[in-house]
Formats: sequence, structure tokens, C-alpha cells
Amino acid sequence: MNAVLFPRLRCAATPERTAAAAAAGFSVIAAFQASLALGAPFGEAAFGGSNSGQLPPGLRAASAVSMVVWLLAALMVLARGRSVPAPAGRAVRWGVRGFIVLLAVGTLLNAASSSPWERFLWAPLALVLLLLCLRLDRHRAADGSPAGPAA
Repeated sequence: MNAVLFPRLRCAATPERTAAAAAAGFSVIAAFQASLALGAPFGEAAFGGSNSGQLPPGLRAASAVSMVVWLLAALMVLARGRSVPAPAGRAVRWGVRGFIVLLAVGTLLNAASSSPWERFLWAPLALVLLLLCLRLDRHRAADGSPAGPAA
């Protein structure tokens, strides 16, 4: 009876699915940064929330750089999850680890921010992305070897 009411889910968390979820999250952040760089009036939701409306030119340039960084993060996790080919396996693994550090710091900074947008939107998103990247980094194949590039 329970099997009929609650069928067993067959969608295990594979490296590909984990990478796709993380890449989607990084793409959301990249799109937000792109909108800031192009002048969208979301200044209260970024950079500590100290700017209402459009960001000043210096922070708009920083948002453009951030957009590139987050797109690189999306590509790195897809490569780590083997969704896209990766020419430099070790660099991909260490790149994901670098983003783990960045996300850990970002989670703490966003949680401590005076901006409600950063505390209640960006901090939880950064935490989820941190957990996805940690899972992706820790994943091992069935034979015990690293699922992605060797350490």
C-alpha cells in the first residue's frame, strides 16, 4: 500500500544533476550581476545594500566582472560533473574548490549584511550552492576513484 501512495523516487543525485543544479544557480547570479551592470535599479540587493536604485559606475563595472566570474563557476561545475568536456581536469577540481571558499565567505557576508535582500535571498542561495559544490567535490565513482578529474 505504501508503495502505491509513496512510490520510490528513481532520481538519485548524480554528479551531472548536482552540477546542473549548481550551474543553474550560478546562472541566476550571473544574470542578476549582468542586470546590475546594465543599470537595473537593484542596488539595494547588492554590495551591502548601500545603494538604492542604479549602482554607481564603479560598482557597475564590478558587477560586470562578477558576471564573468559566476559564468566561469557555472562552466567549472558542469565540467566537474562531466556535463561538458574539460581539458584540464586538475584545474577544474581546484577551481570548484576555489568557488567553495568564495561561496563560504559569501554566505557569511550576506548573512551579516544589513540588506534584507542579501540576508534572506542571497545568503540562502549561496549556502545551497556551497552545499551543491561540496557534494560535487566529494563525489566518488562506484569504484572509489574520483568522479571527476583527479586531485
